[in-house]
This record gives sequence, structure tokens and C-alpha cells, in this order.
Amino acid sequence: MTGQLDQHGKLRHLLTLDGLPRESLIPILDRAKHFADDNDDRSILAGTAVCTLFFEPSTRTRLSFQRAAQRLGADVLNLDAATSSTTKGETARDTLKTIEAMGVRAFVVRHHEDGAVAALAQAAENGTSVINAGDGRSAHPTQGLLDMLTLRQAKGHDFSKLTVLIVGDVMHSRVARSDLHALRALGAGEIRVCGPRSLLPDDATLEGCIVTDDFDAALDGVDAVMVLRLQRERMEEGLVASLDDYRRDYGLSETRLRRANPDAVVMHPGPMNRGVEIDDVVADGAQSLILKQVANGVAVRMAVLEALLSG
Repeated sequence: MTGQLDQHGKLRHLLTLDGLPRESLIPILDRAKHFADDNDDRSILAGTAVCTLFFEPSTRTRLSFQRAAQRLGADVLNLDAATSSTTKGETARDTLKTIEAMGVRAFVVRHHEDGAVAALAQAAENGTSVINAGDGRSAHPTQGLLDMLTLRQAKGHDFSKLTVLIVGDVMHSRVARSDLHALRALGAGEIRVCGPRSLLPDDATLEGCIVTDDFDAALDGVDAVMVLRLQRERMEEGLVASLDDYRRDYGLSETRLRRANPDAVVMHPGPMNRGVEIDDVVADGAQSLILKQVANGVAVRMAVLEALLSG
């Protein structure tokens, strides 16, 4: 996406991983590893104001961005659109410009509309950075990065040796799109995508992937299983026959997981629909990296904030 880089090729905003090459991702992941090892530096963003501007509910993303900014020494402002002047008719653009006028240099934005965060980035002044914390179905770039960091820690840096499976509601998942962009950029050996045909997109999202609706076959010999949440709030009626049918065909159980490689890892961006797309024994089991993903979210967001704001 144009507009993410300044005239020197440095990241100015982080709106999507689409189009970002390996050379742009690796330094962020390397720096995130440094922060994941409990290295804080409260001088990096001392005196810098960061605002989380969320037009959709969030737990993990919002809190981890707050924690990341605090660990870097930034001043953090939190705005919940439900209690802001947007309820009086103020536009998202006017909200951003108002807060920007107070000296805020970075905005972490979540929005329910595709492209809304990119539009706010276009409205921002030079010297202000906008980070996409999830927009519609389009992108969730920091989730994609934290998933890649988690995979690197578990499986090493050479993704060419990996077979990775993404399963579930791909159509409505901004996480899946960002993960796919990142996996391609980092040279994943084989990317499999599985889900009911009604929940698989028919655009370029799945380019280069092995696509199937047979979950059992898709699991054979994989190194990592990325389970997606069934996003019932975004889908039309009839896309899934019933939750029981979905669990039967696409729920990750302990028995199903045995089809993957013995050292395969399980990931999920959260929140989980336990007993639908993933069983408790898998979510809480030895192969699960779900809480590791949450921890890595703070480290990755520290790296992103530093890359955008530290001069």
C-alpha cells in the first residue's frame, strides 16, 4: 500500500503487510525478539504521546499496545469511541485531527470499515504515524507480525522448511490476510488454507496456497496450525449450517491434531470460541502457543512503535 513509507523508504505508517518485503519485516521481528527477552527502555519514546483510538471492541490488541507504549516510556491516551464525541456525530477524521492538535504523534486505530484506517493516515500531518490495529476484513498487521515471531521462536528462522495450515473463517478474517502476506514474504515452504467453501474468499487472498475443504487431509504432516475464530458477528445467515456441524467438520480436537507432525504447534489469534473451532484440551495443551502469541504481541508492538517513532 502506498503511503506507508516516507521518501527515504522508512516506515511512516503501518497499515498492511501486503507489499512489504522480507527486508522490511525481518528488522521488526529481530527487534521484537529483543523486547520479548524482557528488555525495556523507557527513554526510547519518553515524552511521546500515543493514542489508542478504537471504534470496535478489543482486549488483547488494545491492552498490548498500551503496555508496549508504556514499556517504551510513551505517554498513552486511550479513547473509546463509544464514550467519545463520535456519538454526537463527530467524524473519525475530526476526532483524529482534534487529538493530533494536542501534540499526539501516533494513533493506534481499530475500525469496523475496510480502508478506514488508511483514510485516517492520509489525513494525518507529517510527523504523525498511524498504526492499523484491525480494519474490517482487510488487515491486522501487528497480529501478522506477532504470529511470525511466535513461529520463528518455535520453528526457527527458515520458513522454507515449514508447512503451515490456516483453518476456519478466512473470508471474514483480517488476521488470515495479514498472516498470508507475512508467510509469503518470509518464504514459507507450503501454505495450506482450509474451511467450508462458503467461508473462503474468491479473490487474490489465497494466491499460491493449497486450498481445501477437507480438514483431516489438510492436517496431514503440517508443522503449524493457525485456527481462526468463527466470526459470527460479521457473517450472513446461512454461511454455516450450524455450530455443531462446523465443530464436526472444522473443530480442532486432540484426535485431529494427531494427524499433524508430532511437534506441530497450534495458534489462535483470540478470542476463542471454545468447543467450536478449538477444543479445550488443544487450546490449553502442550502444543498450544496461544498465550505465547499474546505475550509476543507486546514485544512486536514495541518494535513497531519504535520503528515508526524513534527518530
